[in-house]
Amino acid sequence: MDVTIRPYDPDRDRASLWELKTGFETGLGEGTGGDEKRAAYEAKLDDAYRADWLDWVDRCVADDERCVTVASAPDGDGGESLLGYAFVLPERLAFVWDAAVLNELYVVPAARGSGVADDLMDAAIALAREQSLPLDRLVLDVDRENDRANAFYDRHGFAHWGEMVAREL
Repeated sequence: MDVTIRPYDPDRDRASLWELKTGFETGLGEGTGGDEKRAAYEAKLDDAYRADWLDWVDRCVADDERCVTVASAPDGDGGESLLGYAFVLPERLAFVWDAAVLNELYVVPAARGSGVADDLMDAAIALAREQSLPLDRLVLDVDRENDRANAFYDRHGFAHWGEMVAREL
């Protein structure tokens, strides 16, 4: 597979990034929390959320164009399709967790197991290493029930570092 890893380009990638984000969000509820969790993640994916999320992406990319990295491949029609993305929060947000934050990493199911996720992770780690951080760490939130994601992160040297808890507002 001829894959290119590059910074997200808002002018050409906006619609495709939203499709990937939709896959990321709906994937969060699959197999890791039942129907209620899946429904909660799917319900937020309305037009208002889309506009707000894409505006937030634009603000983050304005801080550092590399904070959203995409994997693309030729689509067979002379264009390209996005296979996945990694979203590392900009350095100015490092104090949220006193570390670099891998906010999201997603690869379409058809490209899983092809090395695309590894390439996106390499880009995320490279960016995190360049950030001025309170602690030299890259952190992320992953559901303990997501065996596939946990195996991937274990393979890349991540270890549990605390436990996130949440409550409804």
